[in-house]
Amino acid sequence: MQQAAADACGFVVGMTRDEFEADKKTQQAVIMSLVILGEAATKVMGGYGDFAAANPNVPWRAMRGMRNRIAHGYFDINLDVV
Repeated sequence: MQQAAADACGFVVGMTRDEFEADKKTQQAVIMSLVILGEAATKVMGGYGDFAAANPNVPWRAMRGMRNRIAHGYFDINLDVV
């Protein structure tokens, strides 16, 4: 999860908002990193519920929700949220 988050941040470092919006490859890379984070969050919640509960500061459900939104509503992705 840390690697996917670091990757997403690394992809946009030094970019302006306008540059990000114009760069489809970077958008795709960041979006894929968010999917990976959401998948991992889902697995933690499902297989390690005690760990997830012991770490309430981590937005497990929000990460899962973002993954689901991306995976099932791909053509309706809001770059403001990404």
